[in-house]
Amino acid sequence: MFLALVLIGFAATGESQLTLKPGWKATGERKSDHATQAAAADETRVFAVSSTTVAAYDRATGKLIGSAGGATHLNSAFVLGGKVYCAHSNYPKTPETSDIRVFDPEANTLSVFHEFKNPPGSLVWNVHDGKHWWCCFAHYGADNAKTLLIRYSDGFKEDRRWTFPKAVVDDWDKMSASGGVFDGATLLVTHHHFKVLYRLKVPKDGKELELLEALTCPFPGQGIGTDPKTGGLVGIDRAAKKVVFAAR
Repeated sequence: MFLALVLIGFAATGESQLTLKPGWKATGERKSDHATQAAAADETRVFAVSSTTVAAYDRATGKLIGSAGGATHLNSAFVLGGKVYCAHSNYPKTPETSDIRVFDPEANTLSVFHEFKNPPGSLVWNVHDGKHWWCCFAHYGADNAKTLLIRYSDGFKEDRRWTFPKAVVDDWDKMSASGGVFDGATLLVTHHHFKVLYRLKVPKDGKELELLEALTCPFPGQGIGTDPKTGGLVGIDRAAKKVVFAAR
């Protein structure tokens, strides 16, 4: 069953049914056999993520400078304080388990940072805004409208939770949100396999995120990160196994 699900994910094609505004364009790329789930970056390094492994590359030379593996299903990646925090789950197995794993590029280690007890889905992406952790737990197929974004304190005490707008859920092609980052006060959220970014607003009141616009991008879904060196984004083209850099 797992093999079938993987093949479906890789073979999925199509386009968003929403009207897309001009968004991000590719500005560069780098091949990596690990670029199958997500990418992230800091000023000197680029990180490519597969289901099992996080790999670090020197930005200037493209040389592989370290990696660590042993995971089951890594998803997105987020750089904080020089370390890479990855969403991790046991998808597609049940009962669902989810945790955040941290890759230390100096020590070349990948370890559990936080384990969620009885998670409300499969953790697919996480970011930190300086005060809170924001974690997205996905559901798929007929249940994908149950996908949740939850805000936690630094002690991982739940603060608030939101569902996604129906227009976005209907556009997911039975999949879910595979990546997300903050862009100012709004979120940019990826599809699983369409080249689209959903710009979402977190409402002051209410339990549903608000869709502001849908934008073009060069990433066919999966995990994305902000690029502090260029001010743009970094993501992947999973079928081509490459990291893709993008700018407005």
